[in-house]
Amino acid sequence: MKQKVPQSLRIWFLVHFAVDMLFAIPLIISPVWFLKLLGFSIVEPFTARLAGAALIGIGGVSLAAHKAGVETFSSLLTLKILWSFSAIFAIILTMMQGGPRVGWIVLVMFFVFSAVWVHYKKRLKNN
Repeated sequence: MKQKVPQSLRIWFLVHFAVDMLFAIPLIISPVWFLKLLGFSIVEPFTARLAGAALIGIGGVSLAAHKAGVETFSSLLTLKILWSFSAIFAIILTMMQGGPRVGWIVLVMFFVFSAVWVHYKKRLKNN
């Protein structure tokens, strides 16, 4: 029996795409305005735009692959787990050094996504 990708995981990939684009587009188009709006006092546009580009890549692949097979989802889940765990670590370090309050919201978002990715990675592995 061929393993199927749960429809709920396909939906999570679309949600991930939307959330990433919500942050990526303003980071690329107007990083100073966007990050100041979020409470950052110092903004370096080069790094902000690079982060936006990473979000477009990671989120964009969620859209591109949301109808793919199990093998693709399994590989992308590994990427998303590595990305979210390293982002959590980086955000925690920043918050310990006095990061903006919005960092806590972003941290929660990464925790939620990482929990979803780990759940589905285990689910695909066990089936």
